[in-house]
Amino acid sequence: MSVPSLVVAAALFMIVSQCNGQLTNTFYSTSCPNVSIVVRNILEQAQQNDVRIGAKLVRLHFHDCFVDGCDGSILLDNADGIQSEKDAGPNNNSADGFDVVDDIKTALENVCPGVVSCADILALASQISVTMGGGPSWEVPLGRRDSRTANQVGANSDLPGPFESLGNVTSKFRNKGLDSTDLVALSGAHTFGRAKCSSFSPRLYNFGDTGNPDPNMDSAYRDTLRQTCPQGGNADTLANLDPSSPNGFDNDYFTNLQNNRGLLQTDQELFSTSGADTVAIVNRFGNSQSEFFDAFVQSMIKMGNISPLTGNSGEIRADCKRVN
Repeated sequence: MSVPSLVVAAALFMIVSQCNGQLTNTFYSTSCPNVSIVVRNILEQAQQNDVRIGAKLVRLHFHDCFVDGCDGSILLDNADGIQSEKDAGPNNNSADGFDVVDDIKTALENVCPGVVSCADILALASQISVTMGGGPSWEVPLGRRDSRTANQVGANSDLPGPFESLGNVTSKFRNKGLDSTDLVALSGAHTFGRAKCSSFSPRLYNFGDTGNPDPNMDSAYRDTLRQTCPQGGNADTLANLDPSSPNGFDNDYFTNLQNNRGLLQTDQELFSTSGADTVAIVNRFGNSQSEFFDAFVQSMIKMGNISPLTGNSGEIRADCKRVN
């Protein structure tokens, strides 16, 4: 093949790659160069009113990507032909932060109308939220487009629940192309945020219908949680996922697990399941915050690459709650 032919072939390969929808860190460099600044400004305002907003947005991104890929489907309201994922068991009266996503979208539509997808807003908001909490920063691959459908059935089946076994959770991650390191690293997002009593109170009183508390919970920690969540109390009362530094992004989540102070069953089982490969990973992250941060960045990028809509697929929604 001649040199000119090679050049043409290379150019064609680049075009095909772009059409196939490779996410890129520079996707909005010309079409909306201030996208990160706009998102950060809205998040800084929102955090003044809600210290939990960062954790909420990271969770939305996770719950979006685990259902048909990172396509903004979790943001859609009920409509003709759309059963909202917001009403699925793992999200109903639990997933939150939608109003801030709407604020970000409105601000971006004012400066870059029809350019930035809702799916990319979730990815960017997650990165900025982690950084604002003291966690690592990274270049977010962008270029996702928004779905025109939701999958409530998938949300009910694919998202891990707080009472599932480690085997079930590992399987759900593996089905998305994520391994045990990804599972432990992404679980580390529970270093900030809150959980309702209903998501862990059986561990305090009647673990596995035994009539006894979970033996894999530190007794002093259990007693403290019982004050927050008494039997017969308000199931919607919130407790910190990380009791030692609830609003900061650090590796305390893992040292808590090492001390049997994980809040959710699915948290503690990462460390307390005998023979599990996750135990060594928890120890590694508990002993080195930098190793956790490095792994978390890689796992977030990996998760953000789950089946994105790109190229001409999907659309750029004008309103994240509804299709165009």
